[in-house]
Amino acid sequence: MSGGGESGVAGVADVTAPAPGAEPVQAISFEVLTDPAGVPRARAMLQRAEWAARAFARYDKQAVDRVVHAAARAGAEKAREYAEWAVRETGFGVAEHKVIKNLACSTGLVEAYATHDYVTPRFDPASKIVEVPRPAGVVLALTPSTNPVASVYFKALLALMTRSAVVISPHPQARECCADAARTLEHAAVAAGAPDGVIQVVDHPSVPLIDALMTDERTSVIVATGGSPVVRAAYSSGTPAIGVGPGNVPVLVDATADLAQAAKRIVESKSFDNSILCTNESVLIVEDSVADGLLRHLKREGAYLLDPGEAGRIAALLFPGGRFDVRFVGKDAAWIAAEAGLRVPGTTKVLLAPIPLVVPEQPLAHEKLCPVLGLARVPNARRGIDVARAVLRITGRGHSAAIHSTDPATIMEFGASVEVLRVSVNVGNSLGSSGISTYLAPSMTVGTGFFGRSSLTENLEPKHLVQWTRMAYNRDPAEVFGSFSGLVPWESPTGPVPPYPVASNLAGDRRGPGGHLDADRTPRPGNPQTHMNAGAGLVGRENQAGGPAYGDSDTGALREVIRRIVIEELAGIVGGPRG
Repeated sequence: MSGGGESGVAGVADVTAPAPGAEPVQAISFEVLTDPAGVPRARAMLQRAEWAARAFARYDKQAVDRVVHAAARAGAEKAREYAEWAVRETGFGVAEHKVIKNLACSTGLVEAYATHDYVTPRFDPASKIVEVPRPAGVVLALTPSTNPVASVYFKALLALMTRSAVVISPHPQARECCADAARTLEHAAVAAGAPDGVIQVVDHPSVPLIDALMTDERTSVIVATGGSPVVRAAYSSGTPAIGVGPGNVPVLVDATADLAQAAKRIVESKSFDNSILCTNESVLIVEDSVADGLLRHLKREGAYLLDPGEAGRIAALLFPGGRFDVRFVGKDAAWIAAEAGLRVPGTTKVLLAPIPLVVPEQPLAHEKLCPVLGLARVPNARRGIDVARAVLRITGRGHSAAIHSTDPATIMEFGASVEVLRVSVNVGNSLGSSGISTYLAPSMTVGTGFFGRSSLTENLEPKHLVQWTRMAYNRDPAEVFGSFSGLVPWESPTGPVPPYPVASNLAGDRRGPGGHLDADRTPRPGNPQTHMNAGAGLVGRENQAGGPAYGDSDTGALREVIRRIVIEELAGIVGGPRG
């Protein structure tokens, strides 16, 4: 799909005379619709995804496992290639660190859920209940530029584990590496027996295309990862959505902490992938009695302590006009210092910026997706908890926080006081709250819950893309619970899975390994496609993006209001790097 003008025809009909002796044929006419750019493409992709989802929903556990493992292996084999590609394309982050995330979200993810089963029915004779897992259906996955390929891997594999089809819409700044990564997983999945079209990707995101994907009734659920505009757009679309909010992580070091270990973990976490993860520490809060000792250890680990004047220059550089300048997302500490006209050692990993007061007017108390760490000194742990709460009131409620302490009472008070859903204890928060270096669910989508205006109250897991049909027997003891042993309604496909049916007039379609269509049939240089929209819109009005009430004046007006809200929010998606 290109961002240029693309129109679609809802239907065409040839009126021909009936054969001699045949009944008269009533002419059928279809309204010719001129759609915004991308809408026909969105409908074609969703139609194909719906077809794949219906077929995939009948697979048993053995067949699903083959698909999941094949896709994960394919992703892991290209973990380094895509890590380097993402850095080249986006211009930020650290390739070596992205390799770790890509592996964690491919084979690492499969290993983490090796004992989980989201396919086989469950039976509870004591409660006389039979539970049958049902897939979400068609998942629309919005992925950010900050963790591009890892997010593609993560959401695609979650969909495969639960027998759902997924349409991936990457951030425009990372669309090339994401599109290639999605196709790598799709080709491996289809070769392992998955239905053609089970993973698709938007090559060229645009506002009308994403709007059409989000509001179409064939989209079962939206999983939105990125900045606030993306999440608001998802929730405004009228489609069930799972969204997450921004981070702004406070980290408290109390007087009982192992200062050397705390310093090492904080610097490693804050510099990991140049602070691209939204779980990176934002403001370091330390008790006065151990502050000087901690600072000595931080300097040894590669942190550079800015004086108040230097901190002011960094704040002015990063937050011109009071808003974070996305030019500095994922850049390294030495480069940022040089841009501010400061000379720091070339080995500098993190810039420490003292903050006199944690208030909204202080730029460095806000989220910073770069290795600049605010520093606040407090007289005691109780006051440190208050400051952590103040950080989260500025932004980041519901997201995450961290503490370095050996005092269970302080750790408990911290966890019960800060309004977040995950607290990392004695571990770097970047990989701690994302479950890579803790036993939390490994995830690239961390829910902020009701604190953060999100429907997701924990790290996103496969279970969030499964719904259960429950068959409950009469509680009367006289009513005998049936024997369901060995009864599984799903089965492995027998023989090759048929490819997605393509209209005969769809010329020049591009096919990948095994003869299957690419994740979307976007024209590319040197690969012309003449009838791009043929068959894409040949549906009646009741099946279009407007739903059954399409054309009703009241419903149409309401949908138009929602559509305007969504488009306003989506305007930010095709701009900045957050996604």
